[in-house]
Amino acid sequence: MKYTEGKIGRIFVLKFDDGDKVVDSLSAFAKKEKLKSAVTIFMGALKKGELVTGPRKPVIPPLPNKVGFKDAWEVLGIGTIFSNPKGPQLHLHASMGKKLKVLTGCIRGKSEVFLVLEAVVFELKGVKASKAFDPQTGINILKIL
Repeated sequence: MKYTEGKIGRIFVLKFDDGDKVVDSLSAFAKKEKLKSAVTIFMGALKKGELVTGPRKPVIPPLPNKVGFKDAWEVLGIGTIFSNPKGPQLHLHASMGKKLKVLTGCIRGKSEVFLVLEAVVFELKGVKASKAFDPQTGINILKIL
């Protein structure tokens, strides 16, 4: 295990509107505010999109098990933002529910807000970390510098 220490910087409250793309909107926000490291919590509803619900098999590199969803699901989640030379890299996990069904996974692609999604973003200052492509796992992975 590796670690780094930092402090809380700025705190932002975000309101996403119906139809907003969560990943695209949060990435654009992080870029605009020049966030290098941050954590976010969010709640609301997602109309449609895709989750990765673990690997198909526990092998490295993993093959993602992708699950699509539609027709608006309640959502509660958390995520991290760490930058690299390509800009902010998001990693968002959420649990979603609709009627008696529940999904938990990593939010991907063009997942779209239904009605409203609220988020709080906590900037992390002094943290020595970034995201970088790891050829062994085939994914963008946290690097403690």
